[in-house]
Amino acid sequence: MDTFYISHGSPTLSIDESIPARHFLKAWQEKGYCQRPKAILVISGHWDTAVPSVNVITGLNETIHDFYGFPKDMYKLKYPAPGAPELAKRVKELLMASEFKHVDEDRKRGLDHGAWVPLMLMYPEADIPVCQLSVQSDRDGTYHYKLGKALAPLKEEGVLIMGSGSATHNLRNIGGSSVPSWAMNFDTWLKDALLEGRYEDVNHWDEKAPSAKMAHPWPDHFYPLHVAMGAAGENAKAKTVHHSWDMGTLSYASYQFTTATS
Repeated sequence: MDTFYISHGSPTLSIDESIPARHFLKAWQEKGYCQRPKAILVISGHWDTAVPSVNVITGLNETIHDFYGFPKDMYKLKYPAPGAPELAKRVKELLMASEFKHVDEDRKRGLDHGAWVPLMLMYPEADIPVCQLSVQSDRDGTYHYKLGKALAPLKEEGVLIMGSGSATHNLRNIGGSSVPSWAMNFDTWLKDALLEGRYEDVNHWDEKAPSAKMAHPWPDHFYPLHVAMGAAGENAKAKTVHHSWDMGTLSYASYQFTTATS
């Protein structure tokens, strides 16, 4: 299985047909980006904890509407995908066998909108078990790359590893008809670094990238990329699978990582 980083942008992706990324995600199965997974592991920028945490859910995942001030219809949307308790335990096992000695289990938390909004477009049947893994935004890119590296065996077990965030994510600077230079410069740097395989530069993005702190004042929506990248491996090939802009500064750049064959 390849790994993916999906920019989920605004929660209105769930209802707004004018957002190009919505059509990219709705065509996911038709385009055959990956074989049908046995289970899906989502690393979402909307679950940020002190230590790595997995949601261990038996039965159906609850749909968390973790956004405010949006149209009422959005709060009625449900994505009742089955939980993936076996996958959650496997994730914990792999992380603890690596350098992550403390992994929490959350037995109540369902799916936040970083998980269910893209998934309801990609797999609308909601019949594939889904588990979430949290980010630790007080750590760095290398930490999350290593988190992904520890999860690499899951690719051989039919698990889709999907980071869900936003290639640029500065919610204090949205709006406008044209893309400002800081957003464009960061987004272009990221694309070039990934496609050229400069993963160490991406791990040290806060030092290497132009306008890094403008693009990501807080890194929670960027670190899911590092997990997907790390799970694919150091010689993985990156490919842009979608690119568009919304609200002036939100990049929906999404990437596929194919592990190098030895």
